[in-house]
Amino acid sequence: MITLYGIPNCGTVKKARVWLEEQGIAYSFHDFKKQGLDADTAKRWAKELGTEKLVNRKGTTWRKLDAATQAILQGANPVPAILENLSVIKRPVIDLGDRRLVGFGPEEIAVLESRQAS
Repeated sequence: MITLYGIPNCGTVKKARVWLEEQGIAYSFHDFKKQGLDADTAKRWAKELGTEKLVNRKGTTWRKLDAATQAILQGANPVPAILENLSVIKRPVIDLGDRRLVGFGPEEIAVLESRQAS
């Protein structure tokens, strides 16, 4: 089963949810705002994806962070800062079980379509 991580009012998350539903792909939704994120998951994501991909440096949350926190998020141990600022995670994170996708665009759709076809 696919797990889609994000926040419900995010436009990209909304697009992903609509697309998954239109394709008849079963998924569960994990709301960062209500359910949070555990440290082990954040560590796995940071290691697998890297903060370059995981952290959204274009959003308002990033711009509101002080320089010290931004430096931590780009450093060797970003997990505590990620957990304190969940909105800095690029959305959605789509957990396929064996790998994670970040964002929702043509590349992610292609991966989801190829999984659905197999």
